[in-house]
Amino acid sequence: MAWIGGLSGRRGDGVIAAVTTAATLGPLLVSGPKAWWIVALGVVASAPVYWRRRAPMTVALLVGAAMSAMVFWEKPFLPFGPLVAVHTIADRSPARQRLAAIPAIAAIVGVSLALPGEDSETFRLVGIAFVAAYALGTSARASRSRTAELAERARRLEQEHAAAVAEERARIARDMHDIITHAVGLMVVQAEAGPVVVRSDAPRAEAVFDAIADTGRGALTELRGLLAALRTSAVPAGEDLGPAQPRLDGLASLAGRSGLDVDIAVEGERRPVPAGLEAAVYRIVQESLTNVRKHAGVDAVRLRLRWTAQELVVELADKGGGPARGGSGYGLIGMRERAASCGGTLTAGPGPAGGYVVRAVFPLE
Repeated sequence: MAWIGGLSGRRGDGVIAAVTTAATLGPLLVSGPKAWWIVALGVVASAPVYWRRRAPMTVALLVGAAMSAMVFWEKPFLPFGPLVAVHTIADRSPARQRLAAIPAIAAIVGVSLALPGEDSETFRLVGIAFVAAYALGTSARASRSRTAELAERARRLEQEHAAAVAEERARIARDMHDIITHAVGLMVVQAEAGPVVVRSDAPRAEAVFDAIADTGRGALTELRGLLAALRTSAVPAGEDLGPAQPRLDGLASLAGRSGLDVDIAVEGERRPVPAGLEAAVYRIVQESLTNVRKHAGVDAVRLRLRWTAQELVVELADKGGGPARGGSGYGLIGMRERAASCGGTLTAGPGPAGGYVVRAVFPLE
């Protein structure tokens, strides 16, 4: 009877009804002519299974009553219609109806066997048939639920995978923006200073050109890693698309390459933090230094990292013309996205004593 669960739709229901009716009426008609009302009872005891999915309890009562009446005159090989109905109840009905149907099925089957005076062997065989039908229905329902659960899990995993790819590519886009704006901006500043110092201070001019070359080489290295990552169509499990991420230990080197006089102060005891948070802090500081060099018109910057038990506060302030700066560029948006990706917040605006202040707060718990 397990084949019943493999048929679906009206065509499948029609096949099941036809097979059940044939299995019920065939032995009756082969054994000799029968009264029309016995044949009618056989039809009623089998054909209604066509509607079993729409009204399993009603169909079960109908075919069960017809079969119970028919056995007083003709005993079928097996009550196929009621067996299919019981299978459908176990497969399709809600839990409350399934539990309520068990004693009803047992009572109806018992009465239909006891009144005609069937022997114990018939009781055993028919009882086993109904138990098997119910068990197969329960198994079909469990298999269908498992299949639906696996499909839903696969859908969620696919969505999570797509979200991870999108997030990683967004991170790479932010990295590319920061690398290009920082490196190109720094090279422009150094190149503009080159013609001035080349005539008056040759050693300093040589250092400027060396710095331009170093900045360009570093930017090319990072860009190659990002472009290689963008060619990857999927994120392998547990693997990062992008190149090695910058760390907090690189802030001093970043400040030294910025062409600015950066005063770095660290307050509190440094604590271990995720690599993603370290990269976010580095990129925020990098973008802030780039903005200072482009917009502030000053050389001095104050960078503070304050460690507490609950949070890491990163603050970069200058004394330049901060209030006149725009606040809707991609750089500021990227900094806010980086802070938010680590559960933090970022604010940027004029400082209380003038200039411009970028302040990011990251929770550490």
